[in-house]
Amino acid sequence: MKNTNGTIMVFVSTLFLLYLYILLKVILFKYGTVNLTFLWQQFHRTIEYPDYMEYGLQRANFTPFKSIEQNIQRLSVHNDQINLIGNIVIFMPCGVFVRLWSKRTLSSFLVAFVLSFSLSLGLECSQLLFAMGSFDVDDLILNGAGGLLGWGLLVLRKEKGLFEKGIRSPKHT
Repeated sequence: MKNTNGTIMVFVSTLFLLYLYILLKVILFKYGTVNLTFLWQQFHRTIEYPDYMEYGLQRANFTPFKSIEQNIQRLSVHNDQINLIGNIVIFMPCGVFVRLWSKRTLSSFLVAFVLSFSLSLGLECSQLLFAMGSFDVDDLILNGAGGLLGWGLLVLRKEKGLFEKGIRSPKHT
């Protein structure tokens, strides 16, 4: 049975939806069960008691590179390693997916950045809205970098000819 590009794209898109689920699970629910009822309750609690969001805004980091610098200075601390490296690694698949979907290298670079940044911004704002974590502008920077790194790694592998039988040949990039 022969696979077509359309079938492969459906498969890649399905994997992307699974990836989005994993992002929600890791970032909003901190590896716990994805519970939409709980999200709804948190949303109502935040609306009913705006102090929750105000507290989240007070704890938020709006200074670029502040927490990145702190993480680098404390790299011997496991949580700082996870925060710094994890925020990059978790968004690398986003860049890979964008490159797999796209025919043009330059435009996919921009799409990888915009999609990674937008997903990250949505999740960071959700943490404020649902009072489930803290907003950190450095997460946006690291997540965007992760998306671009994933995109770049796939472009480099394609340029080296390692995906000759992949979805798209390097000749069409």
